[in-house]
Amino acid sequence: MRRKKGLYTIGVVARMYDIHPQTLRLYEREGLLKPSRTEGNTRLYSDEDLERLEFILFLTRELGVNLAGVDIILNMKEQMEELQRQIDQLIEFIQNELSKIYEGEELRKAIVSVPKRKVIKLEDIIPSKKSEA
Repeated sequence: MRRKKGLYTIGVVARMYDIHPQTLRLYEREGLLKPSRTEGNTRLYSDEDLERLEFILFLTRELGVNLAGVDIILNMKEQMEELQRQIDQLIEFIQNELSKIYEGEELRKAIVSVPKRKVIKLEDIIPSKKSEA
């Protein structure tokens, strides 16, 4: 679903996804959605909130997952995303350190000459399933 960037009220979101506003309030009470609020306490849903809602609706409508299961899946998804961020940071750190070693003063002082090598990500040489589809 294409949409412009912005914030959406509960009524607009309910119409967009053909759900009752009470369902959105329930998702918020259960901690599945956390829309921002205006000074007047009106819920405002961001594009990120809508992406999360779409995932929740997929899990509940298409896969028949109950709300307790949705909560567990969302928490696991967030943990996996955080681990991926940490792995990416570690790879970047290793690449930077290896670049310093291979391009720095250490090579000139080395007893044995070491050829310069370019460090590349594994994903750059192994095609992902997304690109095969």
